[in-house]
Amino acid sequence: MKLIKLDRQSHDDCSFTISHTLDRHFLKIWHYHPELELVLILESTGTRFIGDSISKFNPGELVLLGPNLPHMWLNDPVYFKEENKELQAEAIAIHFKQNFLGTDFFSRPEMRIPARLLQAAQRGLVFENIPKEILHQLKNLKNLEPFERSLSLLQLLKELVTLEHNALTSAGYMSEAYNTGVGNFDKVYEYLYKNFRETISLDDVAALIPMNPSAFSRLFSKFHKKSLMRYLNEIRIGFACRLLMEPHERVSEIGFASGYNSLSNFNRQFKKVTGKTPKEYAEIHSKMP
Repeated sequence: MKLIKLDRQSHDDCSFTISHTLDRHFLKIWHYHPELELVLILESTGTRFIGDSISKFNPGELVLLGPNLPHMWLNDPVYFKEENKELQAEAIAIHFKQNFLGTDFFSRPEMRIPARLLQAAQRGLVFENIPKEILHQLKNLKNLEPFERSLSLLQLLKELVTLEHNALTSAGYMSEAYNTGVGNFDKVYEYLYKNFRETISLDDVAALIPMNPSAFSRLFSKFHKKSLMRYLNEIRIGFACRLLMEPHERVSEIGFASGYNSLSNFNRQFKKVTGKTPKEYAEIHSKMP
């Protein structure tokens, strides 16, 4: 499966692009781009591939993707059959760079909340229970003048923060950890990402802050809604997912390369995170166009 870089830059009188896709099916290319992407699925069904996440998609889905996050919306086979010409795939997509309003714009104190949303989008976010007002705002964005369009996009980002949303990729899929702003947690993330293939203990990580291991464990779990070991496991599995996307890689070798000392433990932990065995995951991606 070849990963393609696409050009999503704006070429008109606006610093970001808005596209309305209406076709037999969506672009069948596994791709990425440096722009963030906010996409609303209006019509059609299929399978959504984002990073190491594989899920079904349906009309009404709203997803925010961070920069350089590989993705593809692959329509169900029925959309590619000649006898089903009445079926259509429709979506609205907004592509913008985080600095589309200036290099330091989202580092301003007033922009702190939407900035956190854009940072979290590095893992891809899917939003649920979207109010009709937001859907209308998205659909009408292209009809606005450039100045109003920019204001409307900012308003959209502000409102998205309040909606229920879930991360799509595992914690380890993207190569860089996001900075939570809690104490010296950036040291923790740096340590985990540099050493996840080695044996890591709670005491070792807590000493980086430094904090009492029990207190650190409670703080980490409260912030991330998961234990440190679960977070570390997701980093390892995210790394393994990327290796499994490459042809001719042996599952046993990938398990050891990802920090697991036994194949049975690797298989068990992989299924716990992804719901699939490493072999099943590799087979799914080998069949992708």
